[in-house]
Amino acid sequence: MLEGINLQLYIGPAVPVPAPREVIEALEQVQVQVNGGDTQSGFELTFSLSKRSPLHTLFLLTGGSSIPIMRVVIVAMMGGNAEVLIDGVMTNHEVRPVGGGKSSLVVKGKDLSALMDFIELDGIPFPAMPPVLRVLAVLAKYAAFGVIPLTIPSVVEDIPIPIERIPRQQGTDYAYVKQLAHEAGYVFYIDPGPLPGTSRAYWGPEIKLGAPQPALNTDMDAHTNVESLSFRFDKESKEMPVVFIQNQQTKAPIPIPIPDITPLNPPLGAIPPLPPKLKFLSNTAKQSPLSAVMTGLAYASQHADAVTGTGSLNVVRYGRILKSRQLVGVRGAGAAFDGLYYVKSVTHAIKRGEYKQDFTLVRNGLVSTVPRVPA
Repeated sequence: MLEGINLQLYIGPAVPVPAPREVIEALEQVQVQVNGGDTQSGFELTFSLSKRSPLHTLFLLTGGSSIPIMRVVIVAMMGGNAEVLIDGVMTNHEVRPVGGGKSSLVVKGKDLSALMDFIELDGIPFPAMPPVLRVLAVLAKYAAFGVIPLTIPSVVEDIPIPIERIPRQQGTDYAYVKQLAHEAGYVFYIDPGPLPGTSRAYWGPEIKLGAPQPALNTDMDAHTNVESLSFRFDKESKEMPVVFIQNQQTKAPIPIPIPDITPLNPPLGAIPPLPPKLKFLSNTAKQSPLSAVMTGLAYASQHADAVTGTGSLNVVRYGRILKSRQLVGVRGAGAAFDGLYYVKSVTHAIKRGEYKQDFTLVRNGLVSTVPRVPA
């Protein structure tokens, strides 16, 4: 690997262990996709494959069934710090001929949320349990895989009375937890780390706060640390939701427009565009007033980003690994596009002697809200 950057690979059924030397030597390329929001992350490993390679036994045989589960953990070591890029399970493999009697084995997989999407468990009751406790009960089954729940109760907790109704699960664990997150205006994802073999299952609002990562510098001569960075401003992508609250006396629905600014989703652009579209969320009339507002706030935050930046960087030049679901600064892009952004997604592309990242940044408007960003 690169000087100062080492890659560690752990594989195994249920409990991953360091990969054998033969596997590491056959590894040619690693690609990891880490998405923001509640989209599943995934990975792709490319190995050189010979007829007598132990990979035939290690991956191909175990890849044909879900028992035992072939778990894969990828860790990047940089500057003495270990960064868990992904903790997931293999979902499929593919053998590709490359000529000269040789082949490549491509192993693909998803994060540990894939474990929650295997079996449909329709009908499991959750009497007198608000959504956050139902989520904790579902996630408890995955503690053996190092999954640590991190849940935030919603502003309004709907505690069902057993003599009136008993909530029952529909679909797989993953589908049900995502459904509960959607109803509360939340997101759900599994974030790997901080140690290999452990992960945090986050169920809560999408938070766009925190200390920003060092700035991405573009068009700054010797200080430039990105290979490419371009921006797109699309005000048509912004929508303002309108929720309906039903008057208890007259039963008449009252429309209420919901802004996209909240304490957890502050403005990152000083000049946000006026929303050209109104989205009427008619189903909110059946919800409680607080629940309807939460649904509106979630929809507004998901459709507020009018500025999108895409680019790539060399990790050695940048000096660290850019992380998804966090803030990062931008310098040298001009007054309209400098400032803080939310890292929506990051793709790690690792080969021997090369570590690059493609990234997507978003924010809700033009012009920076801060006078300077961390270098």
